This record gives sequence, structure tokens and C-alpha cells, in this order.
Amino acid sequence: MVTRADPVYQGIETRLLDDDLVNFRVELAGGSTSSDVDRYAECAAAQYTLIRGYGFARHLRTKVAEEGGIWRGDAVYTISSARPDGLRTIDAEVVAADCAENGIPMV
Repeated sequence: MVTRADPVYQGIETRLLDDDLVNFRVELAGGSTSSDVDRYAECAAAQYTLIRGYGFARHLRTKVAEEGGIWRGDAVYTISSARPDGLRTIDAEVVAADCAENGIPMV
């Protein structure tokens, strides 16, 4: 049976693009996949949203690339106090709690 090693979280870079628009760049190694990159960025977005005093975020896009076993993600989210319209919205408190429970680092 083949098992996948756990991802190795190598860092988060956060850039505020506008009052409610945030860019997250994340990097992982180990047994990472593109879904690990997406999740890592989502965890960063959830914690950052809470730090800024908001409750919700909406995913706009994530670009994922892998080179030499290193996965990089470049994600953009909007943050807001009210639940935004859209299909990929997150309740920051719920997502941050889940990330903490699963050992995924945040901002």
C-alpha cells in the first residue's frame, strides 16, 4: 500500500492589495498536492480575515505551480464583515478552527 507523506508547510506571504482584497502566497514540500496548496491558502485567508476583524472571505482565484517537489500557491481573497455572494465563501472562524485542529499553519 502506497501512502503519501504529510505536506511540509514552508511559509505564507500576505499582501494587502486593497482595503478588502488580499493576496496569499504559500509554499509547501513533502507529499504535497495542489489540494494541499489550496487548503493552506484558505487557512491563511481565514486567520487573516479574523485578524483584520472580519468574519468572511470569498475566494477569487488560486494559481498553483510545482517545481522540484516544491508547491507554490498564489491566491486572492476578498474579506468582509457580512457573508459575500459567491460559491466559494468561507466563514473565517469555522475554517480557522478546522485548520488549527488539523495542524495547518496560519498567518
